[in-house]
Amino acid sequence: MIEGLLRELAPQVLAALVRRYGGFDTCEDAVQEALLAASLQWPVEGLPDHPKGWLITTASRRRIEQWRSETARQRREETVVLAEPPEPEPAVGVDDTLTLLLLCCHPSLTRPSQVALTLRAVGGLTTAEIARAFLVPEATIGQRISRAKQKLRGERLTRSENPERLAAVLQVLYLIFTEGHTASSGDALNRVELTTEAIRLTRQLPPGGEVTGLLALMLLTEARRPARVDATGALVPLASQDRTRWNAEFITEGVALITSALSTSPVGPYQLQAAIAAVHDEAPTAADTDWAEILTLYDLLRVVAPGPMVTLNRVVAFTQVHGPEAGLAELAGADPEAHHRVDAVRAHLLELAGDVTGAREAYLAASRRTLSLPEQAYLQSRASRLA
Repeated sequence: MIEGLLRELAPQVLAALVRRYGGFDTCEDAVQEALLAASLQWPVEGLPDHPKGWLITTASRRRIEQWRSETARQRREETVVLAEPPEPEPAVGVDDTLTLLLLCCHPSLTRPSQVALTLRAVGGLTTAEIARAFLVPEATIGQRISRAKQKLRGERLTRSENPERLAAVLQVLYLIFTEGHTASSGDALNRVELTTEAIRLTRQLPPGGEVTGLLALMLLTEARRPARVDATGALVPLASQDRTRWNAEFITEGVALITSALSTSPVGPYQLQAAIAAVHDEAPTAADTDWAEILTLYDLLRVVAPGPMVTLNRVVAFTQVHGPEAGLAELAGADPEAHHRVDAVRAHLLELAGDVTGAREAYLAASRRTLSLPEQAYLQSRASRLA
């Protein structure tokens, strides 16, 4: 209980300190000390009446102690913060989280640094947990976070919710979710801690438009996770999944969200992707999937947000509507070096067209290019069935 509460309050407390004092790195250190003090004291002394206020006060004192110990050249700034800690600020919840997300996605930071800092400062994941999730050395993640905090030195928390900054936040959350949904490498297909955190953080954003579209997309995609692997951990393709294992609650919420978003705001790429996911999730069986509607949505998505994966996914829908030969003709325009899924889709289309040898070679080519062990095993098993 206490651990969950601390995780929930941490970004709000950090936001309060950065807004008052500036200096992301020093404020983050002060908040970590306050969280540690709480984790030690609260189980013994009980929860304070105002946990967030307690944390803000404690972290503020730590921040002031840091200023008092700094060198003479910092004395001018020190005088600003030597006053007694402020009274606990009112809990502003969503606003604090959003403004902190905006700071973590500052345009001066690289995308990997934005992702790492967001998971650390807003998500509450440790450096080790982030490193394990992305299968990179802990030192690498630590360096990214340290460099990011140094770049943000002196930045104060402002509510500059311009479209570009919010778009960066959405992209970072989308990247976190995507890596959790289909890990790019390693022996696990899903990393639930990442998808769960991406959904939690997206819920903190002000609803509407693309924010609602992204949340709907995450829920509708995550709904299928329980059926994506079998009892042995092997990957199960969408058409073969047991749909009774899908999360009906997520589907209901996701469909309601995307229906509302499409009817009340300009259409964006996350909304279109969510609409595609909704068509899949609402089909009772794979055979009942309305591929014509999905193809229409991909045609729109190709105009709104063109890209290699959109092109590739559209080819799959095009094939379902027009047949494998027509699909192979469409696939000819895809960049074969863009992603291992180009080979995987080609293999599937060749198999549907009856070219067993070509399909087997393409499946093996795809398996050699992916770093995901579950995907490798699945692609190799497809090739073996065609031997």
